[in-house]
Amino acid sequence: QVQLVESGGGLVQAGGSLRLSCAASGRTFSSYHMGWFRQAPGKEREFVAAISWSGGNTYYADSVKGRFTISRDNAKNTVYLQMNSLEPEDTAVYYCAVADRRWPPILTNEYDYWGQGTQVTVSS
Repeated sequence: QVQLVESGGGLVQAGGSLRLSCAASGRTFSSYHMGWFRQAPGKEREFVAAISWSGGNTYYADSVKGRFTISRDNAKNTVYLQMNSLEPEDTAVYYCAVADRRWPPILTNEYDYWGQGTQVTVSS
């Protein structure tokens, strides 16, 4: 069992930045790939970024490539999502999740545990 708690969401103007954190507890954090997803009202949950168990590999959705950076600190059992140049279209609830399957894990059904989400709102 893995417990995930996201934080760092909030309201920001377009062009601004936010840094999301996801703290994990339970099973060995460093053994798993980690991912960030987001879900806007009325839309399906979509993949944002993933990082491999070692942190040596990352993968991004085209919509955030060059603006968002995923990273992890296995000593702190935490994964981060640095979001720069935010756009109103980035407004959503952001979720972190754990995967122990193929790389890169980009589908929701490849993830076994999910956090409760943190709201990100970007105003124009």
